[in-house]
Amino acid sequence: MVLNSKEATRLLIDEVKPEYPALAKVNYIQGLVRLQLRVTPEGHVSTVHIVRGHPFLAEAALQAARHWLYRPFKSGAQAMGFTTFVDVRFSLHPHSLEQLPPAPEKDLDREVKPPALLASAPEDTAPASVRMRVLVGDKGHVLDAQPLSGPASGFEAAREKVEHWTFQPARWGNHAVPWYMEIDVPVRCGPPAAGASDAALDH
Repeated sequence: MVLNSKEATRLLIDEVKPEYPALAKVNYIQGLVRLQLRVTPEGHVSTVHIVRGHPFLAEAALQAARHWLYRPFKSGAQAMGFTTFVDVRFSLHPHSLEQLPPAPEKDLDREVKPPALLASAPEDTAPASVRMRVLVGDKGHVLDAQPLSGPASGFEAAREKVEHWTFQPARWGNHAVPWYMEIDVPVRCGPPAAGASDAALDH
């Protein structure tokens, strides 16, 4: 069951607000983070995935949304789990708009050394691969992984596999920071369901 954002918001009873990351503030990073949430019949958030958003902000939104609580969604007398998409907004409030640099995200991109894969499972000769966008945290662990392209039947297997890999975190000066990277994950896919086709996530 998929609920639109308005329907889901009406059920939300405990929304933990994310802290504005300090490194995002000093780099003038603001904007929206879109999340995909899966909610249990009891109203607890079971999984959260990042659809889009700056990595500094995405980590904060991800951690907060895991603690949200919803009233159970009922169809008739039966409570049901649901999936929904939510936007978390991060806004700076400078004393003057002139304080904001014209392209803060591009400036930061030039200064960040991206993450790198350190170790994975033994070499895999699987015949297919899924292109994943991985959010690597400042400790080198995977905070989230989303499929970008490849066989749809391999999406979950690819996500599970990459979550066990280890990475060198991205660096901004002397700071380890959360950052995205794209990587191909080898998978063994079963036969696709009737009518299924390869798909890419809208990001």
